[in-house]
Amino acid sequence: MADAEDYLRHLVEVAGSDLHLKVGGPAYVRVDGELTAIDTLPPLGPGDTERFARHLMPADKWQAFENGAEADFAYALADGSRFRAAVFRQLGRVGLVLRRVESGGPSFEELGLPASVRKLAEEHRGLVLVTGPTGSGKTTTTAAMIGHINATRRCHIVTAEDPIEIIHGDNLALVDQREVGTDTDSFATALRSAARQDPDVIFVGEMRDLETTGAALQAAATGHLVISTLHTTSAKDTVNRIIDLFPPHQQGQARLSLANSLQGIVCQRLMPRAGGGRVAALEVMVVTSRIRELLLNSAQTGGITDAIADGDYYGMQTFDQHLLRLYQEGRVTLKDAMDYATSPHDFRISVRSAGVS
Repeated sequence: MADAEDYLRHLVEVAGSDLHLKVGGPAYVRVDGELTAIDTLPPLGPGDTERFARHLMPADKWQAFENGAEADFAYALADGSRFRAAVFRQLGRVGLVLRRVESGGPSFEELGLPASVRKLAEEHRGLVLVTGPTGSGKTTTTAAMIGHINATRRCHIVTAEDPIEIIHGDNLALVDQREVGTDTDSFATALRSAARQDPDVIFVGEMRDLETTGAALQAAATGHLVISTLHTTSAKDTVNRIIDLFPPHQQGQARLSLANSLQGIVCQRLMPRAGGGRVAALEVMVVTSRIRELLLNSAQTGGITDAIADGDYYGMQTFDQHLLRLYQEGRVTLKDAMDYATSPHDFRISVRSAGVS
């Protein structure tokens, strides 16, 4: 009879990111963004997932789960592999999803990130945002930023995450990682308390509400580097989302705060790599005097995309500019590039203009 750790070891062996355990079928692993059934281990019967949950969960978490509907916790194998687990009920049965938690983030070189992203991580103050839909690699990019700061700067890094997915040990920097629900009540609470913890760099897992956004802008305005994420698909949409969080009578001041503190926005789309795997297509906006003017004037915010397209000197690029480069380098196929392009028609014209067959 297989136990929960057999499935977790399989997840590690295939270098997967997530393990799904659901009654009535095989377990699934997510590898390179795609779910695949595990056919080398038995399918899951009615009692298996509950047995797994009891085995993996601390006693207090199991007690809370029995009295509620879901629970989150951490688990580690004997070899040191760590996981974040979410246990829940669906159709009256227990389900589990476990995500691998890595130690240390990948490097910029490993991810193929442009030099402008590294420069944003090397800022000493202001707000840097990494955005994109769920599963676009925001966690990996922000981990690379934190890892770079940790390796190159003597400073204090404080994080607020939900959940903690990548562990950063102390290197040149001192790193304190706090998990929402375990170490702190909320992102906003963690941000307010971080100001009293002598931070140089603050990472906020997500700016999801007005309270958190206001606190992040304030921290960035008072001499800290604040890195955070949003579920937005472009730099222009990111700016609009932040401003729209504020009531109308505060939006003018919010624009001023954002224009004065924002250093840059990195927007991501994770797409198939030619030959297997995945690659990130990035839009990068660096705040210049021209961008700052567009941020301050609500009637001109729509011009951000054109300003990014013209900002190559500052390391800026639109999604479609990066897609063209990825296609020219043979890292993505034309079909996939067309599927992920912001404007497929304009992208095809760019391909022809560049003389790429």
